[in-house]
Formats: sequence, C-alpha cells, structure tokens
Amino acid sequence: MAANNRLWGAERIRGELLKLGIRVSKRTIQKYIEPTRKRPRGQNWATFIDNHRAEVWSCDFLQLVDVRFAPIFAFFIMELDRRRMVHVGVTREPSPEWVTQQRRSATSSGASPRFLIRDRDAKFGRDFDRGAELTGIKIVTTAVRAPNMNAECEPFLGSVRRECLDHVLVLGEHQLLRILREYVGYHNDLRPHQGIGQGVPTRAANTGSPCGPVASSPVRGGLHHSYRRAA
Repeated sequence: MAANNRLWGAERIRGELLKLGIRVSKRTIQKYIEPTRKRPRGQNWATFIDNHRAEVWSCDFLQLVDVRFAPIFAFFIMELDRRRMVHVGVTREPSPEWVTQQRRSATSSGASPRFLIRDRDAKFGRDFDRGAELTGIKIVTTAVRAPNMNAECEPFLGSVRRECLDHVLVLGEHQLLRILREYVGYHNDLRPHQGIGQGVPTRAANTGSPCGPVASSPVRGGLHHSYRRAA
C-alpha cells in the first residue's frame, strides 16, 4: 500500500487495513515504511508546471547596453506549452506603467493565460499584478534565488544573447526592437527546440517530406539559416 500510494501516511494505511479486518498499530506500519520517506504536502513546482503547462505564460527582462554603454531593456513574454514567444518590447525606462502596458499588448488579441510567472523585480509594480488579476490572470511570483521556477524563459534569454545579440551592435530602441522581432519570428516559426521534441513552436510536428531538393533561407543576414524542402 505504501509503494502504490505515495501520498499515504501510516495513519491512512492503518485505516485501509482496518477495512480489511487487519489491526496493526501506527508505529508498526511506520517501521515498515521507508524510513526516509516524507509525505509530500501538495504538488511540487515541476508537477504544477506539468499539470498547467497549456495555460501558463512566463515573462522576464533582459538588460543590455548600447554602443554608448547606456542601459537598454528588452521584455519578453513566453507561452510555456509550445515555447512560443508571445510578446517582445524594448525601452530605456522600464517603469511599472510601461511593463503593465506590455502585458496588455500581449493579451490584446483575446488570448491570455490562466497563470503568469514573473520574478520579484521591482519594475513590475503593483499595477501589473492588479491589472492582470482583474482580467482573470493569476500572477505567480518566483521565490528568492530560485531561477528554476522560470526555467523556460531564462534559457530563452541565454539563446537570444548567444544566437543574436552577441553578434550585433545595439544602436537604439527601434533598431533593437526590429532585431528582436526578427529573432522571435525565427524562434517561433523556424527554429527546432529540444524541449518540445525538436518541434517548432507554431507547428505541432515536423512533417516535411523526406524527398526532394533542400532550399535554405538566411536569417539575420546569414547568421542563421532555415531549411525546407523545395517545391
């Protein structure tokens, strides 16, 4: 019973045994249960994400510097189920009002998550949470020093740096936004991802024909290429 029911403690097992006419003390049951086993008090974070992945988005900031070493910020919102980037914004002054507007823009088409994961950055402000909850979105704040709670969005920020921003000079807001939108289009529509079985976020599966010549298209001026079967 203990092996088959990981949520049961000794007292719960004793009750089931009594139903079968078997009288055993709680202490005896505890002796036979794995000594180091601890009864979980609710679902852990990984289980929560797995159970609600289809209705969870996450967001995060990426801080950069331009050619004059002035700070500039990019803000991303990701849909966890298919690792699709829902929104990207760029600003030099990430005020709480600006961040709240980014959340509104990401949900302007009518699509919205049930849960939105964010860290404890002061740039979000109270209006960000209040406005989200008024539209039915529950804000989930990550714990202190727990980057794994935003484990999908954090690696994406690393990919943006390695695959794109480390190879360009940032001149200003408009140029950076144009570059990031182009990269997000590549990320969503063309780039395979290990986390979804080498699938592409906007396509359920890779179903291309294995026959025919292969054509390539440059992305970001040839920094990357997209491959497809030529018609």
